[in-house]
This record gives sequence, C-alpha cells and structure tokens, in this order.
Amino acid sequence: MKLPHCFAPHPIWAQRRAALAFLLVLASAGAHGATAAGLTAAQAAVDQMPPSATLRKIVENGAIVLGTRESSVPFSYTVKQQPVGYSYDIALKVVDEIKKRLNMPNLAVKNVQVTSANRISYVVNNQVDLECGSTAHVAERDPLVAFSNSFFQYGIRMAVKKKSGIRDYADLANKTVATTAGTSDERMLRQMSIDQKLNLRIISARDHAEAFAALKSDRAVAFVMDDPLLYGKIAQEGAARSDYMVTGASLANEAYGCMMRKGDPVFKRIVDDVIANMQRSGEATKLYDTWFMRPIPPDGMNLQFPMSPEMKALFANPNDRTVD
Repeated sequence: MKLPHCFAPHPIWAQRRAALAFLLVLASAGAHGATAAGLTAAQAAVDQMPPSATLRKIVENGAIVLGTRESSVPFSYTVKQQPVGYSYDIALKVVDEIKKRLNMPNLAVKNVQVTSANRISYVVNNQVDLECGSTAHVAERDPLVAFSNSFFQYGIRMAVKKKSGIRDYADLANKTVATTAGTSDERMLRQMSIDQKLNLRIISARDHAEAFAALKSDRAVAFVMDDPLLYGKIAQEGAARSDYMVTGASLANEAYGCMMRKGDPVFKRIVDDVIANMQRSGEATKLYDTWFMRPIPPDGMNLQFPMSPEMKALFANPNDRTVD
C-alpha cells in the first residue's frame, strides 16, 4: 500500500528528541569521522521527516549497510572483491536518494556479504539496512521482513547437460538434483519430490556457484533455480556454455524485491519510489539491457536474456505484490 505524500505528525516526539539529542552529542565529538556540520545537516533533514528507525541508524553510524551476494550473476556478485550487478546498481540508486534526503553527500557505503540461508536473519537483526540481491518476495516471508517494489519477475526451472537427455521433472526420478539452501526453490523441489513420488536425492548447496558445480562435476543431473540465475551460471562457462541448457516447465513464477526491516514505512517508501521512478522513466530498461543483453564483468559474458512480457508489464505498473 502506497503512503500519501504528506504524513500526519507522529505521536512519539519524545523518542525523536532523545535520538536527535544523542546525535548532537555524536556531532560535537566528531564520532564516526563525520564532521559536526555534516551531522547537523543530516539531523535537520531527519527532523523534517516522520520517524524512521533505519534512517536514524544510518545518520548515527554515518553509513548505510548493504547486503550483497557472492555469486548471484548478474544480480549481485563479486568481481575483484567488489560487489557488482543489476540489483546492486539499484541499491546504489537508493543510496544516492538517501544521501539527498539526509544532506549527507559523503555517506559511507558498507557491503556485507550474505547467503540464501542467512540473508533474512541479517535484515531482521539489523546487520544490514537493505538487501538487493536475488531474494524472492513470497508471502511466507512477509511476517519477517518488508519488501520493496519488485524489480524482476522470473520462472523456476532447471539447468541440465544437453547430453543427459533430461528435459522435464519426470526425468529426474531417483536421481540427484542440486539447488541452493534457504531458497523458495529448495522448498518447492522437496515438495514436488513428495507429491510426484520422484524420490529425489537433493543437494542443498551453500550458494549458486556450489550448486552449479555439482551439475558440472556430474554429482547432480540438474540444478533447479530461478531461470535468470541459471542463464547466468551457464554464461560463465564460456565456450562450454553450449553443453548446457535451461529446460522444464516453470515450477512457479516469482518476483525479486529489495529486503528491509519491517515497521519502517518511511524508509520503504524511499526505496519503492526509487524503483518505480527507474521503471517508469526507462532507466530500469537501460539497466536491464546493460546486465542481461550486453557483455558483463569479469569476462565479457553475455546472458542474451531478453526482457519478458511480464517484466515489461511490471515496469509499466510498479508494485510490491507477490506473484505466488
């Protein structure tokens, strides 16, 4: 639900005054290496907004903490120990907007690497302020975290070696299959094995790279995951990419969003507005072309993954709804 542009006064002014008084002490002491003038400007900016625990934390620390991924190509992954990717670029656009709102042009950005298994707990426990990676907005996660407007829609399928002859899920019966631990894909795969009596042996890998390695080394006959991530791992194989294919009917259609802590509508609205503005202005389409239709680091691979009609519809009508 979108918040109106004009907010009603919030009742807990005492908490705000206490937080701002604490910030003034930090400013006078030069805490976190920020100048007193810089903190004072940030305090003034916060004072003009309804209370936001996340923005207050960012001002106090002089930094925003982003959750990043190691191998979610091309969304959020590491090149020369630095995060890059489609989702990471969106996170940086949010950072730019927060710098403007808080009058903090020198706001530091701290990157914390998360995995599929721990990313939600890192958000819940205040270890990261914003996670823009490859996290599906599914209804079962709503009680734990808040999600931004969606920035990608996709299906869940499988990567296989062409020579294996596997083309759909019935072909997997009594075989070993890899997926990534802590994902909605893992849950669906286990349920499908039960429902269809496939008797799958499931490898729950630490990350996508490890899961694809199981396929590559023939420890698994398939890697079940979000189809753009499958295309990303195959593209990394260079000349050997022709040995693999993405196949199978989609187990489900889902959407990625940025994760943040619940109960902070002011911060969520900033993130939502950045994503919506990018989508409506055409900036998101250009960003999509950069990461899905052109050579990307580190080796100039090209996913050659055209934008789907569902993605075009999302960009025309930004929203934070679940697809499942």
